[in-house]
Amino acid sequence: MAYYLAEGAIVKGDVTIGEDSGIWYHATVRGDTDRITIGSRTNVQDNAVLHVGDGHALTIGNDVTIGHGAIVHGCEVGNNTLIGMGAIILNGAVIGDNCIIGAGALVTQNMEIPDGSLAFGNPAKIIRKLTEEEIKSNHNNALLYVGEAKNQLMPV
Repeated sequence: MAYYLAEGAIVKGDVTIGEDSGIWYHATVRGDTDRITIGSRTNVQDNAVLHVGDGHALTIGNDVTIGHGAIVHGCEVGNNTLIGMGAIILNGAVIGDNCIIGAGALVTQNMEIPDGSLAFGNPAKIIRKLTEEEIKSNHNNALLYVGEAKNQLMPV
């Protein structure tokens, strides 16, 4: 089972990464005080930070996109979800399957975002349910990054 790692990306500690996932340029995945589990076909884009702490492990599902510069800390992210650029997800948050968290959103500690939701703002608020087209777009975006990872990054 292989994943893909870009130059300058850091993966340290108790970290499991699923098949065909990509950790992009200068992203940091640091499981130093608890476990990080990343599913298959998930992409962690440039300068994103994935970390744990305060007794909170980090679990990210399959077919997830973590946008550039996002901070995802000690939470759960469901399958086929997109975390927008610069979003911050705090300890104990639970984000369901088939969600979009908008760019720059702040998902506060222990907040729950139900399956199929669009949420954005600071603090994040649930705006509406995703359309079928948006759910398919999340999946297509994840698959696009699998292809890009195979072309650009080193397999591990």
